[in-house]
Amino acid sequence: MNTIRVSHEERWAWVILNRPARRNALNTEILNELRQALTELETSAEVRVLIITGEGKAFCSGLDLEELRQMHRKSFEESLVDSRRYADLLKQIYLYPKPVVAALNGPAIAGGCGLASVCDLTLAAVSARLGYTEAKIGFVAAIVSYFLVRRAGERAARDLLFTARLVDAQEACRMGLVNEVVEDSQLLSRAREVARQLSGNSSQSIQASKALLARIASPDLDEALDYACQLNARSRSSTDCIEGVAAFLEKRPPKWQ
Repeated sequence: MNTIRVSHEERWAWVILNRPARRNALNTEILNELRQALTELETSAEVRVLIITGEGKAFCSGLDLEELRQMHRKSFEESLVDSRRYADLLKQIYLYPKPVVAALNGPAIAGGCGLASVCDLTLAAVSARLGYTEAKIGFVAAIVSYFLVRRAGERAARDLLFTARLVDAQEACRMGLVNEVVEDSQLLSRAREVARQLSGNSSQSIQASKALLARIASPDLDEALDYACQLNARSRSSTDCIEGVAAFLEKRPPKWQ
């Protein structure tokens, strides 16, 4: 794999986003390789817990700039394929039969924050920053919103989605986005402790509990994600999104219609 690195330790596996030069930004390749790695690890009897983290100074900075440049040039149908690719990954992690721990070694922005939000437990280094910055470029954080509301509640979701601000790890913890904040130097060792605790529990019990929690979610997961994918695809070609992306790439303030 080019963008993902997988390593095994005791009864868990590390899934490491490995595009440090691009701050582990999301593109088609990394989404596909993440899904492939998750699928392969699901059948491994030796792996009882997954830890997702990032190489370098960022966890995940969101959508890759090259993808961002091409976004509004795609047809609705092409955009819908892209939207569903990301939604399928989030759904796969959310419904994954084994516990998944996110270890945020740095910023988790936009789609990267969404990736962290679907993990069962999220640990954050003190230096981590989290946020949904889509409104700054006229985009809609549609797909992640379902999980954000479940994770942090509607009031926090309105704050984060409308202001598009970044919050530090401690505020993210108070909001419910993060379970625990640890010193940067202790993040990986703390992730190991959590993985060791989880792997010592009944895998059947955890799997049943995850399925139960997903089932009692409202509205229906598939229905909500289908609506979100349609909105995500439509918003890519909106006038505000076209202007917002152009302004971001040109490093100037956007001129909203």
